[in-house]
Amino acid sequence: MPFACPSFLRFTGVENNRMSEKLSNRHRLFDYPADRVLVAPSVLACDWTHFGDEVQAVASAGAEVLHLDVMDGHFVPNISFGMDVVKSVRGLSDQVFDVHLMITDPRKYIPRFVAAGADHITFHVEVWDDVDELIDLIHAQGCTAGLSLRPATPIDAVLPFLPKLDMLLVMTVEPGFGGQSFHGEQLSRILKFRQFIDQAGRDIRLEVDGGIAEDTASLVRSCGANVLVAGSSVFRAKGDYRNAIDCLR
Repeated sequence: MPFACPSFLRFTGVENNRMSEKLSNRHRLFDYPADRVLVAPSVLACDWTHFGDEVQAVASAGAEVLHLDVMDGHFVPNISFGMDVVKSVRGLSDQVFDVHLMITDPRKYIPRFVAAGADHITFHVEVWDDVDELIDLIHAQGCTAGLSLRPATPIDAVLPFLPKLDMLLVMTVEPGFGGQSFHGEQLSRILKFRQFIDQAGRDIRLEVDGGIAEDTASLVRSCGANVLVAGSSVFRAKGDYRNAIDCLR
């Protein structure tokens, strides 16, 4: 059964043209056509004793995006890394740096991650009352903006913001730790988001993160995902990153 498009997602042709012009001038996420599936290896799973080499290896293997999970130990029960790590590898790769802020105070740190080299920044709808404010801040910094939600967060929580988003990140696991198993019940949510995005008539990238491997990648692609975050399935393929990345596509 087709979904009814909410009124806030309906655009006229003129509005769509204006939005397309705006997005075409934005950062490097839109260097790639919407029908191309992008692979975004998550550095949480890399060999941190050879961090720079790992970043260069997945870039050379064809990964267009590098996914950088930033955790503060508060919004999620884990701590990862900050701006200095992003800055340290910015000069090693021309990939799109996709920074996923799993933190309780994204407004404080967005400008710092932009200065460190982020191309795209995603934050969580659960942590901020004025989501529009943060999206505008990210855009004002010259980056594309994304919004994410936990698996249990209602879909309706993010729908009002689709007209301003460049990417929507659907978590198929509870955020905070890499290496978790894919939750198949999230496929229906991915499909619903793809339908809402298509009804909106805008080029919004649909990213999926959590348990993405060769078998689950085919499932999320069939539901309309076009940016795939993968950690273990890429970085555990020692010596064969290109094959691992190609299999995800």
